[in-house]
Amino acid sequence: MTPRTLADGAVLREARPGDEPGILACIRALAVYEREPDAVENTVEALEDALFGDEPRVFAHVVERDGEIVGIAIWFVTYSTWTGRHGLWLEDLFVDPSRRAFGYGKALLASLAGVCVERGYSRFEWTVLDWNEPALGFYRSIAAEPMGDWTTQRVTGEALAALAATLDA
Repeated sequence: MTPRTLADGAVLREARPGDEPGILACIRALAVYEREPDAVENTVEALEDALFGDEPRVFAHVVERDGEIVGIAIWFVTYSTWTGRHGLWLEDLFVDPSRRAFGYGKALLASLAGVCVERGYSRFEWTVLDWNEPALGFYRSIAAEPMGDWTTQRVTGEALAALAATLDA
């Protein structure tokens, strides 16, 4: 992805080594916004390995303004058995609240849509909290469609370990 200059002089680009503290700060700010301020276990070191290690499986685009990361889109590749093609899953999208009037969120999403188009991916998907009306309105404005018949399922912690143990039972 070629870096792009956005409104107010910000730059949209792929994440690079050294961005980890700014990315983590955005992740923590997103957790606060999503009412889970103590849920982030991630570290700068874990991000460094995930984004820039020997076999990265997660990627990030950032918006940088005056040397500071003010927006992130963290994503990974998926696969659809129905279409037989890969897709892109947006794990986190965050723009600093003081920078939300500059089009950075839309630019981040457009950059990921560009990845999908360039690579022939069939889907670009993400989840959003059902109470997050500003985000829902924003997503409707870019023609994102809710998947009303689908709900996210998750197994973590002790339940995850217990499920794994049933294979040996």
